[in-house]
Amino acid sequence: MDPSELEALLHHVGAIQQGHFLLSSGMHSTHYIQCALLLQYPQHAERVGRALAGRFSAQAPSVVIGPAYGGMIVAHEVARALGARAVFAERVEGRFELRRSFEIAAGEPVLVVEDVVTTGASTLEVKRVAERQGGRVIGVGAVVDRSAGPLAFDAPFHALLTIQVETHIAALCPMCAAGEPIVKPGSRSPQSAVGAPPQR
Repeated sequence: MDPSELEALLHHVGAIQQGHFLLSSGMHSTHYIQCALLLQYPQHAERVGRALAGRFSAQAPSVVIGPAYGGMIVAHEVARALGARAVFAERVEGRFELRRSFEIAAGEPVLVVEDVVTTGASTLEVKRVAERQGGRVIGVGAVVDRSAGPLAFDAPFHALLTIQVETHIAALCPMCAAGEPIVKPGSRSPQSAVGAPPQR
């Protein structure tokens, strides 16, 4: 699966959305990439997982970890393609942890995956969870990289698609300045219109 094919598929399923969005990173954006709309189709999820797995097969990870919820299906499909285990990290009081009796053995080669990377903060937090367990992180992968900047993962990073989209810190957001209502999509809270921003 090449980048142009993946981008076309994301558009086809309505996963690349335009508007005024509050991202989980706290940034504001003109676009939101809802990979769940792609991953709801098992045949697409399998293809994406196989393609991402191919970037790391030489490192032979034995476990693939992703954050709940965005990285869960990605981790499962990448692990399936690699013949590895799939686990996920969950937020407990705002912090990622391994639950459900998941374990990573000391020295075990681990691949960290995500659906969409913006700042990389959540992905890095999951990487540190794996390292605290004693895992040896061999790489970080994503379906889509929309970061627009270097990511401090301290591990090889590969994304199937890199997209440059307009992103702003809240205080400098032109859409807020224009009084456009903002929507907070994603998995951390129900999708809702936050409403018009406060006047400056």
